[in-house]
Amino acid sequence: MFKIGILFFSLFMLTKPAYQLFDAKGKKVEYASLLAEAEKADIVFFGELHNNSICHWLQLQLLKDLHAKQAGKLVLGAEMFEADDQIVLDEYANGWIKENHFTKEAKMWDNYRTDYKPLLDFAIKQKIPFVATNVPRRYANIVSREGLESLNKLSADAKKWIAPLPIAFDASLPAYAEMMKMASHGAMGGGSSKPEYFAQAQAIKDATMAHFILQNWQKNKIFLHFNGSYHSDNFEGIVWYLKRQKPDLKILTISTVEQENLQELQKEHQNKANFILVSPADMTKTY
Repeated sequence: MFKIGILFFSLFMLTKPAYQLFDAKGKKVEYASLLAEAEKADIVFFGELHNNSICHWLQLQLLKDLHAKQAGKLVLGAEMFEADDQIVLDEYANGWIKENHFTKEAKMWDNYRTDYKPLLDFAIKQKIPFVATNVPRRYANIVSREGLESLNKLSADAKKWIAPLPIAFDASLPAYAEMMKMASHGAMGGGSSKPEYFAQAQAIKDATMAHFILQNWQKNKIFLHFNGSYHSDNFEGIVWYLKRQKPDLKILTISTVEQENLQELQKEHQNKANFILVSPADMTKTY
């Protein structure tokens, strides 16, 4: 028995696993369990670390596998595309404009080609709708400087790209409270004149993403959304805004964290999401 234990340990050391999935309570689970639960959900949030290569690879695998099992039922959306770029995204997806026009005229993230282009390419090939859900960054910047009420001065056309006003904001939510605490100590930049405005700039993103998700989700569909983990961790952020409008939605969340040890989920990461993806702290970064 002792020799068998040594053999299994040796095999584990040789295989060098690139990631480990855990459930909310910290129990190890297989990818098949994540896929099975995702198939039952209305909305799936894949919360990422933006520069984590394993995270982006698994996003693509989940997309492919959900499509294979639920063809015709998928809708995609992403924080990485701003709502006012939807027309350009659609023109590119329909083959009406060339990729160089798309990448020049939409506000692309620097890691688009390595991390998000594979998702969009697959969606286009399989004719899966892809929704630009995020608020235009210029409006988030206004909020960070002047607060949510500053959005009232925007034109009717501009307001098409944000969640309907007024935007609910709960400063007591732990994520926003932590942001305000950090801002008050100068730990966050961004030019906010008040700590509360910094958190409100996050809230306008969360509220707008929830708005466009609901606009594009239908019953018996699965909306797979890609966003930074912070926007859906602890079932706050986007999830909080969705639940305010549709409390019966079946929502599944995935959070991504990095640890030195993949064999046990650190206590501070438990209950962050329905599933927690852990990758090695020294995993290759995409930027």
